[in-house]
Amino acid sequence: MAKTRPGKKDMDSYTIRGTNKVVKAGDCVLMRPSDTSKPPYVARVEKIEQDNRGNVRVRVRWYYRPEESLGGRRQFHGAKELFLSDHFDVQSAHTIEGKCIVHSFKNYTKLENVGSEDYYCRFEYKAATGAFTPDRVAVYCKCEMPYNPDDLMVQCEGCKDW
Repeated sequence: MAKTRPGKKDMDSYTIRGTNKVVKAGDCVLMRPSDTSKPPYVARVEKIEQDNRGNVRVRVRWYYRPEESLGGRRQFHGAKELFLSDHFDVQSAHTIEGKCIVHSFKNYTKLENVGSEDYYCRFEYKAATGAFTPDRVAVYCKCEMPYNPDDLMVQCEGCKDW
């Protein structure tokens, strides 16, 4: 079991302010940015704790959007693509706006209806170096770009190439 510092206690869950949605460790959440013109940040809750004053804080592992990474957004990155980073942080639980789901790439491509709370991740990202794991993914197109689930792809019936 994880140790807590004096004056802090681990919590099993947190109810998002103004909602009846309950967040637990392992859940993915939308975090309010300081600049309200930007989309919410996405993070995975690692731990929830409360101090002796009743302040609830969450330890999170951040997901990065392609434009937040070294190299930026590329043609094959989908609109809902995220990278699981090695960047951890502690934030006030009051900055949680809502819950979301970060699917594996394979599961995301099988969704019949993609909702506003659905995202996907196919890479891990090292924030300090800009390195990705895996560093390569399969390509499906004559242009040799990885699959972007936002783009329609058609397979040739003759040669079976995309």
